[in-house]
Amino acid sequence: MAKPFHLAWFLSRGYSPKAWRFDWAGDTARSWLKPDLFVDLAVSLERACFDYVIIEDSSHVPRTYGKSHDVYLKYAVATPKMDPAVLVPYMAQATKHIGIVPTLSTAEYPPYLLARLVNTLDHTTGGRVGWNMVTGSSDHAAENYGHDRQFPHDERYDRADEFTEIVTQLWESWEPDAIVADTKTPLYADGSKVHPIKYEGKYFRCHGPLNAPRSPQVRPVLCQAGGSKRGQAFAARWADTIISFGESIPQMKAFRTSVRTLAAGYGRNPDDIKVLFLAYPIVDTTMEIARERRRLENEAKAEHIEMALSQMSLSGDIDFSTFDPDVPLPELTSNGHQSEVSKYTGRTLRSLAMEYAIKSGIDYTGTPDHVSGLMAEIMEEVGGDGFLLFNSDFTRRYIMEVCDGLVPALQRRGLTRTEYPYATFRDNLTAF
Repeated sequence: MAKPFHLAWFLSRGYSPKAWRFDWAGDTARSWLKPDLFVDLAVSLERACFDYVIIEDSSHVPRTYGKSHDVYLKYAVATPKMDPAVLVPYMAQATKHIGIVPTLSTAEYPPYLLARLVNTLDHTTGGRVGWNMVTGSSDHAAENYGHDRQFPHDERYDRADEFTEIVTQLWESWEPDAIVADTKTPLYADGSKVHPIKYEGKYFRCHGPLNAPRSPQVRPVLCQAGGSKRGQAFAARWADTIISFGESIPQMKAFRTSVRTLAAGYGRNPDDIKVLFLAYPIVDTTMEIARERRRLENEAKAEHIEMALSQMSLSGDIDFSTFDPDVPLPELTSNGHQSEVSKYTGRTLRSLAMEYAIKSGIDYTGTPDHVSGLMAEIMEEVGGDGFLLFNSDFTRRYIMEVCDGLVPALQRRGLTRTEYPYATFRDNLTAF
């Protein structure tokens, strides 16, 4: 019998315009400012029994590529973008089961404020929220929060370790039975069961306790995407689900083995961590139609190569406008996403730009039956735990093709869930 795996959705580029230049999108150039498109996405994903949707975020107008914000604004790349935490209640109100994971940066929130926000969201969603733990990578974002630049790469994770220690202690600062709610005495909460944390670290300090009781999950689901050695160590210590690129089956298998080994070193059960790999499928009624759609997308990428290069400049914190796109790159250093930049050496920017938009070296193009079969083979080789599907410029049509075409093909093979057995996000995620 086939071993089931998990499905999640990566809301790439976050709460921002989607497919605003393309057919089948409607008036998303302006309508994205309301939550309707994203609520429709969550409802469709729940119909297909996705485990969760993760909402990417950043809080600056980039100006890395060409030392200007013009290209970013021209294509709506990484900007404009609105706060993902505001989107969570809208998505949750329209659904009953799917997990919802906003991105919240340890460089931009104080630990107490983040702990309180996520605790509140967990209460209001009935235990369906998570936290995508990011450390920040852009100096331009750091300037918006009163700093000259970001901390060095590894130090950002040192800070994040302290930050997460505080947040998790705050979430647990009320004992399970602290609320008595005795109207006769009267006694609402037992003070002996609410505890200050009195945390003193190198980077943060916090007295606590949290001024709200334990939420349904107590510790909402923690998500992380660190690909560097230091990032993997952080993820292995804290994350319940880890997201990663899926460049090849050997790379996927090696990454999963690495983080599971690190997790065991922290005394964790590796099976409690779900590693999901990015995949951008194009499915249609025939192989020929699906391949033609992929070909047309590649033509568009080649025509607007500066769009991909501006995104690469942002994530790598390197101005790629200064490089010849057809000359192999030298070894580069970065204070941004080091795991990405480390793979650029010896490659040309043009070839990298053509691959960047799909974030995978595996071609998920074809009929639902073909792509579902490919996913089955990949997961069998890798060992688990599932896929994080995305399309940076999705339309309602695309979501329908995935949720009502690809996913039913996976379900017929016994590969993905057909119902949610539990009430909370964490319990559903760890069900298998």
